[in-house]
Amino acid sequence: MTMRTLLKATALLAATMLTLPAAALAAPQVAVSIKPIHSLVASVMKGIAEPGLILKGAGSPHTYQMKPTDAEMLQNAEIVFWVGPGLEKFMEKPIESLAGKAKVVELEDAPGLLKLPMREGGAFEAHNDGDDHHEAGGHEHEGHAEEGHNHAEAGHEDHDGHEHGEHDAHIWLNTTNAKLLAKEIAAGLSEVDPANAPRYAANLASLEGQLDSLSTEIKATVAPVKDKPIVVFHDAYQYFEKEFGIRVAGSITVSPETLPGAARISEIHDKLTTLGASCVFAEPQFEPKLVNVVVEGTSAKTGTLDPEAATLTEGPGLYFELMRSIAGSIKSCLSQ
Repeated sequence: MTMRTLLKATALLAATMLTLPAAALAAPQVAVSIKPIHSLVASVMKGIAEPGLILKGAGSPHTYQMKPTDAEMLQNAEIVFWVGPGLEKFMEKPIESLAGKAKVVELEDAPGLLKLPMREGGAFEAHNDGDDHHEAGGHEHEGHAEEGHNHAEAGHEDHDGHEHGEHDAHIWLNTTNAKLLAKEIAAGLSEVDPANAPRYAANLASLEGQLDSLSTEIKATVAPVKDKPIVVFHDAYQYFEKEFGIRVAGSITVSPETLPGAARISEIHDKLTTLGASCVFAEPQFEPKLVNVVVEGTSAKTGTLDPEAATLTEGPGLYFELMRSIAGSIKSCLSQ
């Protein structure tokens, strides 16, 4: 090989390396629990590597059971991202037994995160665009009449398995929270992969700007209808309500882990008129027949919201598609 040929080959190799993801071979093995979190992790890792996703397809973290391939992913992971046991109960024991060598990042512990207490289901008291929500960890609970909120008038035969004081785990449905989650994700990745820390930081800065723009966009989308109350399938939307001023007047259930009894369904049906709710929303993973029973004989319309992105394809763009889809579905139903 002549010197000229060698120089050309060296230059070609250098150019090729510049087009490859930085430190692609050295990037850590990453496992992520659910699609919305995976989307944020994928955005922070953009151009470096692809994180693995455990809960694929249309499964729900409330009811999912792990597969052998999921267990293998956890065993091989150098870092694991999940919300926490309040949402992904299916991961709690496998993380302890399979991911012993991995750094485990429980994102519900991210500093500064807004956390809102669980509500009881049924009909909620009007909450003035969320101003009376309380931070998790306090003694306030929206199911107590003495704190300005009441249990629905019909009997509540259960609390859907949730104890008082627990917070709503759907923390990603708020762009300010999403930025804090992304910051925690970037910190975790930089700790296990310091060589790519500058890339993670640059991706984080880009993502934060995109999330600010998304918030502005959604506020404009829902502005014409945000004062119209809706009823949702389960109480997963408080963080969205808090940021965008949406009025959720009640939910059919608190958590899909325990479906509502006849008393609660009857209560919501009877309350639709007094609540003033013109739309009741189902979710794609769960039986829509319950929603049809609730609206039967009323003038309320139905729609579908997908808080856990069950119907969306995973990737860095999923988070934005998810938030726009929720806003668009609410606007569409309330504009009819």
